[in-house]
Amino acid sequence: MIIITKQQQLEINRHAETEYPNECCGAILGQFENGQKLAHHILSISNMREPEAKHNRFLIRPEEFLHCEKTARKSGLDIIGFYHSHPDHPAKPSQYDLEHALPVYSYIIVAVALGNAEKMTSWELQNDRSQFNEELIVENK
Repeated sequence: MIIITKQQQLEINRHAETEYPNECCGAILGQFENGQKLAHHILSISNMREPEAKHNRFLIRPEEFLHCEKTARKSGLDIIGFYHSHPDHPAKPSQYDLEHALPVYSYIIVAVALGNAEKMTSWELQNDRSQFNEELIVENK
């Protein structure tokens, strides 16, 4: 389960709508606690994929990932997950998402239809990397 505030969900949705018709991406900083993930900060990241592929793929460059790790450590936090949007597609992981994910992290996906953020889901990769399991999103007040 990932615990995230309404404001953090709105930040992710706004980023997804701003980047439409391309995919957006970002990191979720927080804490791993008792088998749950508690979100503290959302870090938007520029999608560095080549322009012709940004509509259905995203790329986080290694230096951006390192920046996220450093930002988390400075605050005493961890990277607990990542988010991205699916423009005009369901909020379900693609085969590409499966091939590029790592266990433990939450992967939030926002479906964006005609520029409007709609459904938000979260997924966690099984340890054997064979499939994603949908993860409960709990709103932290």
